[in-house]
Amino acid sequence: MRPSGLKIASVLLLGIFAISFGSILVRLALAASGDRSLAFSLVMSAGRMGLAALLLLPSWRRPLASQRGVPHAVAAGASLALHFALWITSLSYTSVVASTALVTTNPVWVTLFGWLFLREAPSGLTLLGIAVALLGGLLIGLGDAQGGGGANPLLGDLLALLGAVAASLYFLLGREAQRRGLSILEYVRIAYTTAALLLLPLPYLFGGGYGGYPLVVYGYILLMALLPQLVGHTSFNWATRHIPPVLVTLAILFEPVGASLLAFLLFGELPGVQVLLGALVLLIGVGMAVVGARR
Repeated sequence: MRPSGLKIASVLLLGIFAISFGSILVRLALAASGDRSLAFSLVMSAGRMGLAALLLLPSWRRPLASQRGVPHAVAAGASLALHFALWITSLSYTSVVASTALVTTNPVWVTLFGWLFLREAPSGLTLLGIAVALLGGLLIGLGDAQGGGGANPLLGDLLALLGAVAASLYFLLGREAQRRGLSILEYVRIAYTTAALLLLPLPYLFGGGYGGYPLVVYGYILLMALLPQLVGHTSFNWATRHIPPVLVTLAILFEPVGASLLAFLLFGELPGVQVLLGALVLLIGVGMAVVGARR
């Protein structure tokens, strides 16, 4: 039975609210730890996914209804691990508004991948939206470089953009896993556990570890697992079962708005005019691409 439109809209709003805290919690953890190394970025990524997977452990007592979607769920988890490793690291180098605006360009990349690999030809409006979105990304990069939006804004922007590409693969593979018979709970437990297993050893490979941080840092990582991961990501994954995935992707575009507002309220972080203009142009372009895809 299909849920009511009000219920779907409420779940999407809850997801938007939850994921908007993702970049904020990363910045709070960075400030509390005083560590902006790659190793600590990987600690946050692995901790977020590891705790989320741990909280889902009781669901493994139920056998899978179908095995057909398992390979796609595992591949989705690998893409999710790459996404977090790239995106969370980007927040050490660039501003919240730039990182969140770039990492939510996944509708553009989903459209391109669908065109290249699934032979789903985009409309003219979609192609125009892609061009506008890329222009917005360029404006953000140039504005960050001039305005000092972080320790190394261009590197941070590139990492966020690559994180968007990885997230796009995650969405496409996850949609296919559910189409092949996995329930939402079955899918997320496989994908989240796969991501956790891939991420957990990485901090040690880069000279880091999980001990020695202030207690509040672990609290922030736990909140990452609870809010943006279990509530945010799972809400969007649930919604894709009841409405077209493109509408879910459109909802995710509101993340930069929520994250930027929270960054202003908590950190007093007000990006330069060019960065804000670039973010606006980028979101308009992505919106055009999504509307074109619906048509």
